[in-house]
Amino acid sequence: MASSDDVTRAVLEAARAAYARRGYLNTTIKGVAATAGVAPDVVRRYYANREALFAAAMRLPFDPGMSIAALLAPGIDGLGDRMVRVTLRMLDDPETRDQLAEMVRDGAGASKATAALREFFETEMVDRVVAFLGVPDARMRVVLATSYLMGVAASRYVLQVEPLASATEDEVVAMVGPMVQMALTTPIPNAR
Repeated sequence: MASSDDVTRAVLEAARAAYARRGYLNTTIKGVAATAGVAPDVVRRYYANREALFAAAMRLPFDPGMSIAALLAPGIDGLGDRMVRVTLRMLDDPETRDQLAEMVRDGAGASKATAALREFFETEMVDRVVAFLGVPDARMRVVLATSYLMGVAASRYVLQVEPLASATEDEVVAMVGPMVQMALTTPIPNAR
């Protein structure tokens, strides 16, 4: 009988392979389970849903569902600061930084893993914040805010541009938070 570590390893390897071949949206728990040689209920015992499985397979240092809910719970006021702080704390994890660096080196469209991460990011994160904002131009606002955050993250952690790279978390939040907040709350003329 296989140990739980062996089962987990097999499931995560199957999930990574599935995301690389089919992307996030076309990968199912049932398909991952079949590839790993276990029942779907076994996968669900370890990973409550598709987002949790993806987070584990891609080695994300957070639970997306819980993180987004906690981020949005206090309301729109201060959301920019909270988004910056969460981004910085997530990127304090060396594995996450390494994955970001790899994606920057490979180019945004170069790999299926990057495409899977984009699909996950859009469906599980961006779409939830868009629904939360509930305004006609919400998608553009959220995409602009997250794009700004990605640029700051790449400059700070991948390119290590000074003085941003050595600034404290509080300094970065104080500088970047208002810009993210403005992107989230300012109506965009002629936005689609």
